[in-house]
Amino acid sequence: MEQELAYSFHLGSDKNKSKLARKVAKENVSGTTSLSNNAIQNAKDLSDVNKHNLRDYDNQTELIRTIYGTSNIVNDVKQVYLNEFENSRLEYNKKQTREDRKIEDYFKKVCESQNDIACEIIIELGDMDFWNDKDESYRFKMVDVYNEQVQELIKIVPDFKIANATIHFDETSPHMHIIGVPVTQNCTRGMKKQVGKSKLFTKTTLTEIQDKMRNACIKSYNKFYEVNTRLKEKQKGRNQDINIKDMGDYREIKKQLKQKEQKLEKANTQTKELDNTSKNIDKILDNLKPTKLNKNNMVISNEDVQKIKNYTEDVKDITKTVRNVNDLNMAIRDFEHSAFEIDKENRSLKYELELKDNEIGSLKKELSTKDTIIGRLQAEKEKIKQELHKFKDFWHSFMSHFHKRICYDKDNNYKIVSDDLYKNGIFDSNDNEIANNIYRKVTIPDENKQTKNKKKNNNTRF
Repeated sequence: MEQELAYSFHLGSDKNKSKLARKVAKENVSGTTSLSNNAIQNAKDLSDVNKHNLRDYDNQTELIRTIYGTSNIVNDVKQVYLNEFENSRLEYNKKQTREDRKIEDYFKKVCESQNDIACEIIIELGDMDFWNDKDESYRFKMVDVYNEQVQELIKIVPDFKIANATIHFDETSPHMHIIGVPVTQNCTRGMKKQVGKSKLFTKTTLTEIQDKMRNACIKSYNKFYEVNTRLKEKQKGRNQDINIKDMGDYREIKKQLKQKEQKLEKANTQTKELDNTSKNIDKILDNLKPTKLNKNNMVISNEDVQKIKNYTEDVKDITKTVRNVNDLNMAIRDFEHSAFEIDKENRSLKYELELKDNEIGSLKKELSTKDTIIGRLQAEKEKIKQELHKFKDFWHSFMSHFHKRICYDKDNNYKIVSDDLYKNGIFDSNDNEIANNIYRKVTIPDENKQTKNKKKNNNTRF
């Protein structure tokens, strides 16, 4: 039977972040079984993609190949922004009469908006079952295939400006991550050229793009591997759940399959012998003669009867053997498909875990920074409290001196100074009354309130 390969082409989306969305992604319009990848909506998302795709988090760079762009995806995307949007940005700014409407950095502006700053496309040819027994040299020939996929994507979608393309060989199936910027031309509002994912990638255009890309991919594969392989028909992914504990018997069932295949071979041999026996049975039946008493009854020897009984038992035994092997083959196919689905799910979860770890790291840094700020503010607060205490002491001394000189010493010079300070707004009404009223104590209005509240609370208790 001619071998067939599965092909997956999947575009990242901001709706792919929930478990439900990942499940629905398997039934996307392209019919692929690829797991969903998330949208790139800001600089942090782009940095996370950089860490994941280039394996910055564990330094496992020997099993990845960057075939387009550099070893810094963030810089690659920023360069695309400069190449594609800088002239449009300058042209837009020339028309603006107000400085606050000018765009200083378009990349930064998009990061702060609700639009995706870039898109990620994941391409994969072949599933776990296909790649499981392939050696490293065979796997690395996919570099040539994926190189042509990049060039094909540039032709098919010229307004998707590719910034970086990296192939991962450290997982079950060699697959490629493409990062690019979707560009919309001739915009009527704002800059003439802008980022525009929704206009470039619609359900209709995605289907067309995926059909062209999958046809091109199998042609490249057949060319570089010198084979004549076909692609599997596009079909919606099977949403079948399987408990991970059930996978522990997978290898054991594989061994059983080998044993059953031997039985199947034996059954085939028996089937050939059965064909020969069938011919003998036919001869026996043809040679039967009617009895003398009743023409409807046939005469058959005991020996021929035994032959027919043996033939019947052989048929039952062979039928049972073949049925068992066929049932096991179906079970193995189900297990292999489920294992492939679980492997993809694990890959997606691993990616999400990396993003969460990075997010936790960022939050820890923020928390550390805020703790430092809080510590500094607390120190400043204590310093201000000390200064305020000093000021209160000074104010008490100052007002007590004026109060004594005016109310008790009857010093008219202090009276003149007090009136002048009040007139020029340096003394407020409270200060002026303290300085001139012999019955007033030297207190601040807040202290008066606190004293009244304290008395009130004491009275309430009784």
